Amino acid sequence: MSAEPKIYQPEMECMDVEERRKLQGERLRETVKHEYENVPFYRERMDAKGVKPEDIQTVDDIVKLPFMQKTDLRDTFPFGLFAVPNEEIVRIQGSSGTTGKPIVSGYTENDVKIWSEMVARAMASIGADKEDIVQVCYGYGLFTGGLGAHQGATEVGAMVIPMSSGNTQRQIMMMQELGTTVLCCTPSYATYLGEAIHDAGLVPKKDIKLRAGLFGAEPWTEAMRQKIEELLGIDARDIYGLTEIAGPGVAFECFAKNGAHINEDHVIAEIIDPVTEEQLPYGTAGELVFTTITKKGMPMLRYRTHDICTLYAGKCECGRTTVRMGRITGRTDDMIVVRGVNVFPSQIETVLVKTAGVAPHYQLIVDRVNSSDTLEVKVEMTEEVFALTDSLGEMQRLQKYIKDQIKSVVGISTKVTIVAPKSLPRSEGKAKRVFDNRKM
Repeated sequence: MSAEPKIYQPEMECMDVEERRKLQGERLRETVKHEYENVPFYRERMDAKGVKPEDIQTVDDIVKLPFMQKTDLRDTFPFGLFAVPNEEIVRIQGSSGTTGKPIVSGYTENDVKIWSEMVARAMASIGADKEDIVQVCYGYGLFTGGLGAHQGATEVGAMVIPMSSGNTQRQIMMMQELGTTVLCCTPSYATYLGEAIHDAGLVPKKDIKLRAGLFGAEPWTEAMRQKIEELLGIDARDIYGLTEIAGPGVAFECFAKNGAHINEDHVIAEIIDPVTEEQLPYGTAGELVFTTITKKGMPMLRYRTHDICTLYAGKCECGRTTVRMGRITGRTDDMIVVRGVNVFPSQIETVLVKTAGVAPHYQLIVDRVNSSDTLEVKVEMTEEVFALTDSLGEMQRLQKYIKDQIKSVVGISTKVTIVAPKSLPRSEGKAKRVFDNRKM
């Protein structure tokens, strides 16, 4: 196995910026024409805005195009946004549809190949090659995580263990017996695995051979990264993707960990003001928007992700010249408004992960009492502190400290409830953090 950082396709990942912009413009023109001619829904959307394919000449003309939203995918379910005949679609990926109709995305054979190459770039960035054993603990099926990570690991020649999610004890047994070196799962499950490994009396680097991990599918903080690296003794990297665009591999971190490199030869990223929908400059936080420029089965033009982050330009110390996206700090659709204040779970997580004596497992419970919003933060104590804390006064001091820290970050008062270790439910997929009882 090799931990040496690699660039899988340097001719694309390190391309001159102006040369890449020219390539993006050419591919954008082709994609808009393909979409306009083959998707009636989007043709009507463009016509309503008075835009024709010939109006798109350079990458800067992208602002002329109308946006797409998740509701568009639901309204046209299942095949309304496919841009090729069904006979050319070789793969369907999608969401579970737990909050309504599912969404699906269709892939041609070449679309799957491109997606695999994008994930392979992420694998290569952590030094993964034919000597590595990659354990994929993302769910398989419609969810893009499992198959996406699997095909990227296969692309670099690694041995793949397609574990899927769940069955933690078996996951650990396979790590031990097969000598897993690279882990792919959600950051919350990586934390859970790390705790289970320690509870089993196993020692990272000795009993478990993990050296690196690619974690995504949910926002996570820098403090959470440090926790995972400490628990598992690995190099923890972020990988970003979404069903509507291409699953994991849309962007990934290099060893510099100063933002995730976007695969700009395949997607164009923008940041917009979520209210005015105006495009914002690099270095400004806003809503992330993606346009696919090589996908043929079901292209997405100016798709609003609802993820909030910042884009950064400039050559990275790893040698890549692609635009980087900072960590997702929240979502416009999972932001909690409490007493008129915008609250993101990531803000509270940052406080909790930095607080000695509590574990990175928490719940946010929003309610309304006597016409006033309330926010309760439930957080677990660590095993060590739980064993030593024998007085009510010590517990109250810890609660007050957390409450004061949250107020300094978020700006509102909360109720902090500290619970016993392992008393909050664990997630083997995406963690559910927010419970808003006002909607019930």
